Formats: sequence, C-alpha cells, structure tokens
Amino acid sequence: MNIFKKTIFSVLASLLIIFSVNANDKIRIGTEGAYPPWNSKDASGKLIGFEVELAWALCRYMEKQCVIVEQDWDGMIPALVMRKFDAIMAGMSITDERKKTITFSQGYADEVASLAVMKGSSLEGLDTPEGINLSLGGSDVTKALKTLTGALAGKTVCVQTATIHQNFLDSGDVGKVDVRTYKTQDEVNLDLASGRCDAALAAAVAFTDYAEKSGKPVVLTGPTFSGGAFGNGVGVGLRQAGDDAIGKRDAELLKAFNKAINEARKNGDISRIATKWFGFDASM
Repeated sequence: MNIFKKTIFSVLASLLIIFSVNANDKIRIGTEGAYPPWNSKDASGKLIGFEVELAWALCRYMEKQCVIVEQDWDGMIPALVMRKFDAIMAGMSITDERKKTITFSQGYADEVASLAVMKGSSLEGLDTPEGINLSLGGSDVTKALKTLTGALAGKTVCVQTATIHQNFLDSGDVGKVDVRTYKTQDEVNLDLASGRCDAALAAAVAFTDYAEKSGKPVVLTGPTFSGGAFGNGVGVGLRQAGDDAIGKRDAELLKAFNKAINEARKNGDISRIATKWFGFDASM
C-alpha cells in the first residue's frame, strides 16, 4: 500500500511539473525599466526602450506570447534563477563571471562603456586612444589605463551597483579610485550633474541619452571600453538548463532566442530598432 501511494505521488508530481511547463508557455522577460535608452518607462509608467521593443519583436519571431516583468537591477539574476521570469533583457553584458550562474543567447547589441564628466571639468578631454578593447591588450590599452590611473587618483567615480562598470573600477586597472555606488543609473546621472561625483562610468549611450533629454552639459571623456571586464556584447540571460522538464524548456528557450535573434538581425529589425533608440546601429 505504501509503495502504491508513493507511486501515485510520484506520477502526480511529474504531471504537475509537466502541466506547469505547458501552462506557463507564455515567456516572461525581466527588464529593469531604469536604464534608458536600453529600457525605461514613459510618463504613464509603461515600459519602453530598445530592449522592450526588441523583446516584442523576438517574441513575434518565436510565435510566443510574452510578458515583460519589471525587476530591480541588483535582484535581476536571483529573480531569474528563482523562476520569477524566464529571460533577462536588461542591458546585461555577456561576461565569464555571469556565465558561472546563468547562460546567454548570442549577443544582439554592443554596449561600449565610457567615463562622463560635466563640461568644464579638469577631466574633460583626456588624452587617450579613442577606443580600447581590454581583451586585446597592447600599447593602446596600456597607455589608456596609465593615463586614467593618473587622472582618477583621489577622484570620486559614481557607478551603478553590481555592474560591469563597478567591477572594472574595483579591479585596480585604473588604480585606487573612490567608487560611489547607486541602485539605478538615474541616481548616478543626477549626482554627476549635481557635482557629487567627479566622474561616472556607464554605457556611453546612457550618458548621451541623459544629456540630450535633460539638457545638462554631460560630456564623455577618455576612451570607450569593451572586452575584458566589460564583456562581449549584450545578450538574453537565461537559466542554465537542467534535467527536469523545466530545465529542458530552458534549453529549448535558448535555441528559440538564438534563432529569433538571427532572423531579426537578417531582416534588419535589430538595426532599425537600435537606430531608433540609440541614434546609431548598435547591433552585433
């Protein structure tokens, strides 16, 4: 009798898992809603931005119904792992560190980083190579890091917490910097404009978007950064596949996103959406 009950319980548990996967065929995509122009909210509170529009496009290619879920940045990966949603589209760069916890689709956009200061700052117009890829190394990288180390010594640099930008500043590659962290990029922008930061570090387009919309004299300085701690483009973050029914669904979801990204790229949708929100083609 006990064996019979255990067998029935096991069958019912399996059926519940299968039912939950099928019933939850709608894809839930997490985004921050506070990192314009990647993702943000309009005056009515509606989620908008490059990744929001791209998410809808990818869902059409996958022929799936989707729901976009708002999530604070610092809880983004834990919420994905805990199955609050199925995927992340939130300006999240593909890095080796993050791959220890989640997996990524192929990249859909480039996200070069840059320092920003207020016009007239002593840090404006730093003499460095225009753009550096930390993964490549070489004399340009060495020169840029040396210049930044000297320029940022004793300065306060503001950055959003739990980002590749904070990781870079904490790495020691530009010496000892007074790093001030914030929950959102909006808070970084506001404190930079108010003079509480000597400089700030984020995606270059986050600063240019803020300068354009606010009218504040925020300017980029130094090189643009990519590679190394800054990752290899931005992709869809997904749970690592497991052996159970939900884990197998995660594996299928990865394939579906990769296929959809390929189709969207081939048809020019990513380029079109990126140009609309960034003012240039940031597609990979």
